[in-house]
Amino acid sequence: MTVTYEAALQKYEPTFGLETHVELGTATKMFCGCITTFGAEPNTHTCPVCLGLPGSLPVVNAKAIEYTIKIGLALNCSIASWCRFARKNYFYPDMPKDFQISQYDEPLCSEGYLDVAVGGKTVRVGIERVHLEEDTGKSLHVGGATGRIQGAEYSLVDYNRAGIPLVEIVTKPVPGTGFLAPEVAKAYVTELRDVLRSLGVSDVRMEEGSLRCDVNTSIALIGSDKWGTRTETKNVNSLRSVERAVRSEVARQAEVLDDGGRVIQETRHFHEDTGVTTSGRSKEEAQDYRYFPEPDLVPVAPATDWVEEIRKSLPELPSARRARLIDAWSLSELEFEALRNAGALDAVEATVAAGASSADARKWWLGELARRANDAGLEVSELPITPADVARVAALVAAGTLNDRLARQVIEGVLDGEGTPDEVVAARGLAVVSDDSALLSAIDEAIAGNPDVVARIRDGKVQASGVLVGAVMKATRGQADAARVKDLILERLA
Repeated sequence: MTVTYEAALQKYEPTFGLETHVELGTATKMFCGCITTFGAEPNTHTCPVCLGLPGSLPVVNAKAIEYTIKIGLALNCSIASWCRFARKNYFYPDMPKDFQISQYDEPLCSEGYLDVAVGGKTVRVGIERVHLEEDTGKSLHVGGATGRIQGAEYSLVDYNRAGIPLVEIVTKPVPGTGFLAPEVAKAYVTELRDVLRSLGVSDVRMEEGSLRCDVNTSIALIGSDKWGTRTETKNVNSLRSVERAVRSEVARQAEVLDDGGRVIQETRHFHEDTGVTTSGRSKEEAQDYRYFPEPDLVPVAPATDWVEEIRKSLPELPSARRARLIDAWSLSELEFEALRNAGALDAVEATVAAGASSADARKWWLGELARRANDAGLEVSELPITPADVARVAALVAAGTLNDRLARQVIEGVLDGEGTPDEVVAARGLAVVSDDSALLSAIDEAIAGNPDVVARIRDGKVQASGVLVGAVMKATRGQADAARVKDLILERLA
């Protein structure tokens, strides 16, 4: 690709839109009683309903309706007082009924928005609709080089996912963001993921497919009153890839137009390894899905009082929480983002609630604990240590019972299952040596063993005392208070 994103933006204005698919965290599927646990043996969570066998009848999962209303309310949408499911007819092996039960022109939620902060300003992303449908099965193409059906020797289908409740959140086109378009797209999906997680409606694990994103991108000449032809990059499965997909498509489309070609309306596939997209299937002719109302399901008519009960049950949403914690903890936006990106926000807040200062809580969760989580290939929230344990470690350091080096050993002991912080301190004998007589013995040995350093200190080069402090710390296995050791050394050599 010869045209860079930066060069493309000198001539063209990008517009993007996002279609985000979210698997809801209900215990059972959308229209049957099959469980939804991820990772089971293929085709073990199926029944006549989700396999579309003759004579089977669907029944709506009420919890899925509730979860969708929650999402709509959190996204400032209007909730329909009456809507219907429809049949979307198409053939593909991972759709066992040869149609998908979805919503067509009567979505459960519509006309909302989500505000995102990018580059020091707030961008409002309009939400066109939030509708509910059933997920498809999963195809596995075996024998090819790309994992796609082209070139594969054969394909396998796992219907465990078929019928899982799936919410599709469709934005309105987002114009006018200029150079920030890729960052705004990423920020929107990030904020949306945090909203969904706070609602408890999905685990939003992109790596497991419970949050998937289709990225629509177009460009037009700066100042034009018409939008360009859009492409749809399918199933982008990471936050970074959402940003890269927008950036790549803008540059690619600019190159096509600069060479005198035209952008084709089509689906495209994003390649994680190269960061570019390749052509999928043409969408220049609208596909006729032959929608019609689902005859086996009654309309959905959520009562106003039920919707209001759901509204009252909504938790504190991420934007409100962000503002509260930034103010309470005196954080910058960058410091808050570091906490969120590390997945440590909940842990830090719980540690502060357990008595630690916000500075101490952030120090341990973003430092030692983040390092250990990374080494173990875990999220920090998955470490076998509680916020109360971390708060206790911080308290022991503040009281002078531990120094930072000893505190790291205590954390190691807790993670290894040796007990609470106090039990680890007692079992390992890790408390700071505070007895001056014990310290003076080690100090005298250090002085005797380093006469040249002693001479420099007596000549006024106080910074040389660090060598003696280090020797004492080594002799006490790191259990001395370094500041107290330095004071005693200088007193001894005065």
